Amino acid sequence: MIEITGIRLRNPTILAAGIMGTTGASLARVGKEGAGAVVTKSIGPQPKEGHKNPSMVDLGCGFLNAMGLPNPSYPDFSGELAIAKQGAGVPVIASIFGGNAEEFAMVAEGLADSKPDAFELNVSCPHAQGYGASIGCDACAVEEVTAAVCDVTDLPVWVKLTPNVTDIVSIGEAAQRGGADAIVAINTVRGMAIDIHSGYPVLGNRFGGLSGKAVNPVAIKCVYDLYAALDVPIVGVGGVSNWEDAVEMMMAGASAVQIGSAVYDGVDVFRNVADGIDSFLLEKGWSVEDITGLAHRRS
Repeated sequence: MIEITGIRLRNPTILAAGIMGTTGASLARVGKEGAGAVVTKSIGPQPKEGHKNPSMVDLGCGFLNAMGLPNPSYPDFSGELAIAKQGAGVPVIASIFGGNAEEFAMVAEGLADSKPDAFELNVSCPHAQGYGASIGCDACAVEEVTAAVCDVTDLPVWVKLTPNVTDIVSIGEAAQRGGADAIVAINTVRGMAIDIHSGYPVLGNRFGGLSGKAVNPVAIKCVYDLYAALDVPIVGVGGVSNWEDAVEMMMAGASAVQIGSAVYDGVDVFRNVADGIDSFLLEKGWSVEDITGLAHRRS
């Protein structure tokens, strides 16, 4: 059992936003399969269809996707969130997005009655014009958005950062100044693939975000740097597919880890990772607190 921003998790694994988070039933299933908490699909102020297909491709080294934040908007998602809360048996974090601070606050207020355990602010999606990383690359905008949501809710506010910036620490510091209770790092790395037989970009949106094993070293470095600079907990995400990846992320400074692309190989990944962490800690005689940020104390 661990605690992060006042939320108790049975283990440090969390379903990342955008993966099996569209319905209350799928979120409940992941909770029952062993995740310590689940994060919903990112929900915004208006319905969005997302980008045209192909919207996801397996590159072997990872996945390239450009979904474009498809969602039914917050009024229509409230029921799904309530189903997830009732059936998951674990904390449910609502991922939200907007085009400005006012829209973020509006969505947070609109979902409040469904009683999520926290909000995760998506200021990091790399392929939705006007949203996500369009805001997350601007430290002033990140601080403003974070403060606006903190003003309308007493729930913990997590801010998910993009790695597609020159200095992720300055963005993390802006979120912390805005009142963020935790930082989630990272979202996908901007990337592209081209079909050499036709010359066409593979994705319908031309470019998208790279996730999976290939981005893990990028995520480790971002978590490491953020942990050294900030006073709030870090939730690490990016290429975690086994317990060793999770332990490494935690040694870089993560208090918990989110798992996304690895769900492709089976929902049992949460239980497997959690069990592996427990066995490792038992063998070493350590606790989760002992390994969080351990690499900093070894430097």
